[in-house]
Amino acid sequence: MIDWTNFTPWQSLAGGLLIGIASAMFVLLNGRIAGISGILGGLLRPVSGDIGWRIAFIAGLLAAPLAYGLVAPLPSVRIDADTASLVAAGLLVGIGTRYGSGCTSGHGVCGLSRLSPRSLVATAAFMLAGFATVFIIRHLIG
Repeated sequence: MIDWTNFTPWQSLAGGLLIGIASAMFVLLNGRIAGISGILGGLLRPVSGDIGWRIAFIAGLLAAPLAYGLVAPLPSVRIDADTASLVAAGLLVGIGTRYGSGCTSGHGVCGLSRLSPRSLVATAAFMLAGFATVFIIRHLIG
């Protein structure tokens, strides 16, 4: 069921276009994939001369909502889960990105746009896992 009062197709389209353009510019100008887990992981195993752009990228991710909040109201955040569930979910996602050699941004955005078969399989796997998790949590566990 669609929540028509909060349905934002134009804003969603604009956000998707911005992500696509930014990812394309990043790979064309820097020769790097904008996969967040790989960028953050590179900070955990620093290589000389490779740290600055990674810090700038992560800082931009953190600063963007703050900058947006200066010109428009930030949407309200509502999380229907307890802290333990969020921690478990975060750990499972982190483990999944290590096993899948990438995350949704690396495989789903950048990999699919490059027609990578490995990214197609990875994206299908995490989408199916997400669908199954929602079904199990909402309909079987309750």
